[in-house]
Amino acid sequence: MKGIRLRKPGGLDRLELVDIEEPGAPGPGEILVRLHASSLNFHDYAVVTGRMPTEDGRIPMSDGAGVVEAVGPGVTEFSVGDAVVSCFFPTWLDGAPPVADFSTTPGDGVDGYARERVVRPATWFTRAPKGYSHAQAATLTTAGLTAWRALVVNGGLKAGDCVLVLGTGGVSIFALQFARMMGATVVATSSSDEKLERLRALGAAYTINYRKHEDWGRRVLDWTGGRGVDHVVEVGGPGTLPQSITACRIGGHIALIGVLTGGQGMVPTAALMARQQRLHGFIVGSRQHQIDMVRAIEAGGLQPVIDRTFPLGEIAAAFRYEESGKHFGKICLEM
Repeated sequence: MKGIRLRKPGGLDRLELVDIEEPGAPGPGEILVRLHASSLNFHDYAVVTGRMPTEDGRIPMSDGAGVVEAVGPGVTEFSVGDAVVSCFFPTWLDGAPPVADFSTTPGDGVDGYARERVVRPATWFTRAPKGYSHAQAATLTTAGLTAWRALVVNGGLKAGDCVLVLGTGGVSIFALQFARMMGATVVATSSSDEKLERLRALGAAYTINYRKHEDWGRRVLDWTGGRGVDHVVEVGGPGTLPQSITACRIGGHIALIGVLTGGQGMVPTAALMARQQRLHGFIVGSRQHQIDMVRAIEAGGLQPVIDRTFPLGEIAAAFRYEESGKHFGKICLEM
């Protein structure tokens, strides 16, 4: 079968389309999945460009969606023909987070889904939403579940809440969609007026161009009548956190899920303390979170926003497109 291997030290020119040995029959508790799609995330980009070093020859990509082709002894949850989607932390099934690294994450600590078939424990997958294409399902593993956990699991999102999302990447778009699906109001930022228009078309009630208005936190606060938003899905990190604190209400929730502006920096701790806000850092979620999210998606009819799809052999071009920042929503690979 065909697959992608990343040669050290990393870089987009180090991604090679190669022949990979077909997996054998699934053993006890395992399933054989014919993979049809993956989707790009900043974490995958960090791995393939060498920012997050991995083993030589690693098969990249944490997201994978496809069809069960065979089940091993003892597997009762899935049957041949079922559409499934992978889990970001395959050993975190439920409960409190047991991991603080990426040693078990496909495409990083172990081989990922940039290939045509894989045999893995059945618990490494959940079923995909009914009616989803494989590309749509592949967007859920990382971006979809991160947004779901930020707002619903950790944030306790409810109808009538107000949510601030930053930018137009996969997590931010999913957060907007989940918030609207559950009856919340959304405020969104972007550096592109064209993208802001698209955010409004998706249901954002108020949008701000953060390049034109560096005081966007104050503008959000004013728009809410001085109250502030209930939730912030914070993807920037130190460069945007001060404005997010300003925009968030007293006692509000800030979900720190990205550090696009840097891995460390000054945090206005006095302002955070004075406003009695909850700053919660986390990465993606558990298998049970994903099962719950899939059920909610089916009930709410959410459809992922996919900007563009590339064939597996053009994975480097897909990441270059991600680098450009021109995308709106998710970029996918199809096998």
